[in-house]
Amino acid sequence: MAASAINLASELVNRREAINRELSRNGVRFGVYKNGEYHDRLFPYDPIPRIIESDEFDQLEAGLKQRVNALNAYLKDIYSEKKIIHDGVVPEEYVYTSAGYFPQVNGVTPPGGIFAHIAGEDLVQGEDGRWWVLEDNLRIPSGASYPLFARDIERRTNPKLFREVHVRDNRDYPRLLRKAMDFVSTEGIAVVLTPGRYNSAFFEHAYLAEKTGAALAFPEDLEVVDNKLFFLDYAGNRHRVGAVYRRLSDEYLDPFAFNPDSVIGVPGLLSAYRSGNVAIINAPGNGAADDKAIYYFVPQMIKYYLGEEPILHNAPTYMPMFEADRKTVLDRIGELVIKDVAEAGGYGVVFGSSLDHAAREELADRIKAEPRRFIAQEVIQFRDIDVIDPQTGESSPRKADLRAFVITGQNTHVWYSGLTRYSSVPGQMIVNSSQGGGFKDTWVLAPERGTESHDRTQQRSESVASVSLIPHSRKHTLSLVTASKADNLYWLGRYTERAFTTLVQFFPFYDRVMDTDVDAFRPFARALDLPEDFENFDEFIHAFLYDNTNPDSVRSAITYAFNNAVVLRPELTSRLLQYVELAVTNITDAAEHSAAAEDIYNQRDIADNMLAFWGGIENSTVDVTLKAFVFIGKYIERIDLYTRFRLPEDELDGPLAKLETYSHALDGMPLPQCFVSGISWLLGQLPDRGYPQLTQRLQVFLKDFNARAITGDVKDTGSLSSMNMDAKRP
Repeated sequence: MAASAINLASELVNRREAINRELSRNGVRFGVYKNGEYHDRLFPYDPIPRIIESDEFDQLEAGLKQRVNALNAYLKDIYSEKKIIHDGVVPEEYVYTSAGYFPQVNGVTPPGGIFAHIAGEDLVQGEDGRWWVLEDNLRIPSGASYPLFARDIERRTNPKLFREVHVRDNRDYPRLLRKAMDFVSTEGIAVVLTPGRYNSAFFEHAYLAEKTGAALAFPEDLEVVDNKLFFLDYAGNRHRVGAVYRRLSDEYLDPFAFNPDSVIGVPGLLSAYRSGNVAIINAPGNGAADDKAIYYFVPQMIKYYLGEEPILHNAPTYMPMFEADRKTVLDRIGELVIKDVAEAGGYGVVFGSSLDHAAREELADRIKAEPRRFIAQEVIQFRDIDVIDPQTGESSPRKADLRAFVITGQNTHVWYSGLTRYSSVPGQMIVNSSQGGGFKDTWVLAPERGTESHDRTQQRSESVASVSLIPHSRKHTLSLVTASKADNLYWLGRYTERAFTTLVQFFPFYDRVMDTDVDAFRPFARALDLPEDFENFDEFIHAFLYDNTNPDSVRSAITYAFNNAVVLRPELTSRLLQYVELAVTNITDAAEHSAAAEDIYNQRDIADNMLAFWGGIENSTVDVTLKAFVFIGKYIERIDLYTRFRLPEDELDGPLAKLETYSHALDGMPLPQCFVSGISWLLGQLPDRGYPQLTQRLQVFLKDFNARAITGDVKDTGSLSSMNMDAKRP
């Protein structure tokens, strides 16, 4: 079966560009900081999947369940009775000196008794086929969303392939995650807590919120009252939170309990957790078990807690804290890989063979001075996996690891997939995305029919088939929209309209310039408050269309639209967000080729992206109240632009009718202040533009909006303010 799968999987190679294009248009990316600046990058995808045979995966599955169950038992123990310390299995100095051990949670048993709800187990396969565990990740392991999303695209680009190759379905990850969240939930809604838009894994935060039906929350959206955690909607109403899937480090989780300088935490969250009023996924303090030094003791934990022999094995590891091990490390420093236990993401990993004599001596001195800070491991020559070199298009061997995901709720499950990461350089053994590596899908082959393994897999597949029917997959409603997201929805409508209408109105002026009226662009520039002192028309075109330093350019409008849209993935869905992503790609590509003659004609694609986006929202199952927030912003912007261009008053009837329709959808509901600000500002401009009848009609809207507007700040958000993106035009 594996040989057949390999042959058929090769068909994906010819679809590599199409799949990467789909990943791009759906915003499947991760963020990196370089020289203090944040950059969004596409996560390089390779079309040749890692293929794991059914029997081989069954063995992995058993070993991973065993390992994570032991780690959960260890965490429960060291934060309570500490038997493993008293019995001398793990020396206490290793526990209490771990940077991940937090006495603030000592004596706390989380809801459901589970500490590590989601474990990311990093494995490599040796050249002899044997699997080794390199690392346990029990705090905030990331990466499941990438193969989950890629598989969805693969299935659509080549459905015949997946009919002929029996691969275990990986679409149940959101279901397993949500079941784990629901199992430990105390009372209330589930939220995914993200530190913000510029976190490196923000795509995953938003995507998993979308797929699990949880609310995507920023720290400022949550508050603790009477030791209970609440989610604040845009009107200031509180919604009790029962489970929070946090995607920020322990140190920043609660400034009252951990780092007092944290501005991305939720004050009082730990008190609510200690009181048993909210489940935190994963539990605070889990770093005490995924410390690289504690890794050494995991096989002994399995024997101690489970009374079993380890199924999976650690890489041979030496502990400089032990005298005999320290001597081995210092004698063989040129042969081993040295890891700084305080680092992550591929940082702090040094191959002794790559160091010269002076560097080895310096490292040896550091190990002698701080033995607890380092571990040393034998270098495992792990198996190469073929990837398609993006430069040559040829197959090239690369080192690759596998991050397997283990989800624990009422039961422990191993996801039928995983994140296979490969190095960007042939022969390089560090594969982390932060180090430039890419990813590929992981295919776990289905078992033969009639086997016990087949029956278990079939049961999981039936659960996947019903994933869209579970109660929490309901569409998001305005009741779970925060104050900042209310602004995002409104400004998304305004900026998409601004990009569309300014482009549409630009073309007649462009034609007049082409017909020798070289000054025809000046009235257009004047209408949009653009400078008129350009030396020539080409200079104006660049400033109007492509200049990303000009806040009034089309490119800036699309960028602002994207910045508002990207945090709304759970509410709008990935399918709709892709049209804004496409507009960003199109305007960026156009800017890079702005000298090309056909460039102006190609701008129609951007206008089409906007039309597709609006049509998608209108025809989607998105809650009508959410639609209203977007379209009220859109039609306020359209009225502003039409009056700027001095269009006849009867052409304003359509936008006004639409504005009225969407306003009625919100009858009786509180409204955000941005609605009032937008109408008020527009009314202030109309005396200079004329339109007396329009003024009267807008005053009716203003009276209604004012009567229902939320006054004052619901909460001082300190988050990205859409209102400040273009101060000229509220």
